[in-house]
Amino acid sequence: MSEIHFARTLSYLDDPAHAGAAAVRFHERGAVVVDDDGRILWSGAAADLPARHSAAPRVDHGDRLLSAGFIDTHVHFPQWRMLAAPGRDLLEWLERFTFREEARYADRMHAEAAAEAFLDRLLENGTTCAAAYSSSHAVAAEALFSAAQRRGMAIATGKTLMDRACPESVRDDPEKGILESEALIARWHGRGRARYVITPRFAITSTETQLRLAGELLAAHPRCLMQTHLSESPREIETVRALFPKAASYTDVYDRFGLLGPRSLFGHAIHLDEVERRRLAETGSIAVHCPTSNLFLGSGLFDLAGLEDQERPVRVALATDVGGGTSWSMPATCGRAIEIARLKGGDLTATRAFYLATLGNARALGLEGEIGSLEPGRFADFVVLDPRATPVLAARDDLSETLEDRLFALAVLGDDRIVTETRVAGRRLHSRDTADGTPR
Repeated sequence: MSEIHFARTLSYLDDPAHAGAAAVRFHERGAVVVDDDGRILWSGAAADLPARHSAAPRVDHGDRLLSAGFIDTHVHFPQWRMLAAPGRDLLEWLERFTFREEARYADRMHAEAAAEAFLDRLLENGTTCAAAYSSSHAVAAEALFSAAQRRGMAIATGKTLMDRACPESVRDDPEKGILESEALIARWHGRGRARYVITPRFAITSTETQLRLAGELLAAHPRCLMQTHLSESPREIETVRALFPKAASYTDVYDRFGLLGPRSLFGHAIHLDEVERRRLAETGSIAVHCPTSNLFLGSGLFDLAGLEDQERPVRVALATDVGGGTSWSMPATCGRAIEIARLKGGDLTATRAFYLATLGNARALGLEGEIGSLEPGRFADFVVLDPRATPVLAARDDLSETLEDRLFALAVLGDDRIVTETRVAGRRLHSRDTADGTPR
């Protein structure tokens, strides 16, 4: 039978930066009807609930906020234990912690246990879909795809490709890496809610041969996504310049091998010149903002306003970048993005930040017809947030007068404690409430 959820409801029809208030669908007393296939049948103001649904079982979330589930567009599955691992900069951090940790994922049992823990952390924070980097071992990507499938979760991932500048334990042979990727695509891409992401880690760890083969693989499978890292830190950029002296820029390295395009996700994209920005805009490529990671590693400040210049706007997504990022929480990620925008002299509202974390990120993954909003036909992937989850938040909530006030508080002060419930295709996969409805 269908089920009705009552709450304050928040959903987006478009980007508030372009469509203004018309982009936001908020109801102080809203309702969402979920069918027994885990899809949304109807959503809107509770007062407008059609009579045909009135007899369905009801779940009342009171004054809590019900939103489409959060989507993380750049997160590292094998780094799920690595939050707050110290390093002077990106390259030292990779050498000291990351490669050693990722080497463990050659073991199937380790990868399978880690996949369960990784998905638990996402759900605890209200994240119902992620574009996740795996390790260079095919068994690790298999483990994550399988674990997500058992939960009915949307997941985009793929075997990481890297054939140099890394230990032998995580190094990939270019031809073997592509063959393993082909096999994973055939097995998983489009199966249930799985999507494959072709994943050259970044230019430093891939030879020209591997990047060329990755571009050819993307051309052969244009419905797959592609993810890599771009212009995260100054020392990284200098290293890329030395490795690819014929390329005009870091972005040009990827462009030469056919890796730019509307399904290509470029993590960080902080230190870009105007030519690079124009090329990203021309190709519809996506710059993925990872604010807590950039602050933690001292990489730099993402220029949201500059990238979205109206003369050549670059598409932008938002992500945690765990384990370089310091929080699994997309609301907390929104908070840091707001702060960075202010440091750069811009203005990112909390209302728009939550758009980026939901419908905006769904669009970046090409999944806006399935997730990212509460519109009928979408999967019932949603999160219930408590704006009074802690004493500090409760006191702050007493002052809130508008939706922006409340979202701003959740972004700046929120963490996993604000997530009361997370549902995937209508199924409750995480809850902080006990049987009698009181918080744990």
